Amino acid sequence: MSGNWQMARAWIMDSIASRDLAQGDKLPTEQELLRQIGVGRHSLRRAVASLAAEGVLSVEQGRGTFVRGQPRINYRIGRRTRFRENLESQGVKPGGETITADITPAEPDVARELSLPVGTPVHRILGRSRADDHPLGLNRSFHPAGRFPDLGAKRQSRMSVTDIYASYGVTDYRRRTTTIYARLPEKWEAKLLEQPADQPVIVMCKTDEDLSGIPIGWSEAIYAAGRIRFTLDFPE
Repeated sequence: MSGNWQMARAWIMDSIASRDLAQGDKLPTEQELLRQIGVGRHSLRRAVASLAAEGVLSVEQGRGTFVRGQPRINYRIGRRTRFRENLESQGVKPGGETITADITPAEPDVARELSLPVGTPVHRILGRSRADDHPLGLNRSFHPAGRFPDLGAKRQSRMSVTDIYASYGVTDYRRRTTTIYARLPEKWEAKLLEQPADQPVIVMCKTDEDLSGIPIGWSEAIYAAGRIRFTLDFPE
């Protein structure tokens, strides 16, 4: 069946995420994997080739196949989700860089999310996040330029969004909405994420607001699906 290779791929990724297979470990023999997963040889080899192309596995001639990539990041989503805290709590070093930053008139969808009139100047930031120096996701974010005049320059100086908000007196904020879906990446997205263009990405759109309920940012994050999983926290 056409989906068997994806089942085999998911089995291997789940084994890495659960740390049954750690970085540097050698995968079981092909015969053992066929028995454990219950797929055909062609499907298994396609799954291994896919993960090798993505950088998760390393196929070494005469030695076997080894886990090269990091286990999936378990990204917890709650009312006060913070990227840096999410990764550091798992012993993962957060990082990233700002690729572009400018000010642009708010398009209708951005204006709606930020409760602004269409055409209001907003910061438009494109960044790339990293986990232990490996690309994890891309992020397009928009923020009211009137409220945060120097936000773009501060992001380019590698200041975190949380620290930037605090510099303008927003010492706490929360997530208003979150929308998550999957799709295939654009070619430029796949290139920046250092993944094949036929591997899916997970898109997460969110709106943040201050404690008065005023929107302060809207963003679209594009994550390499094989490198992250999400846990939704629902407070009582």
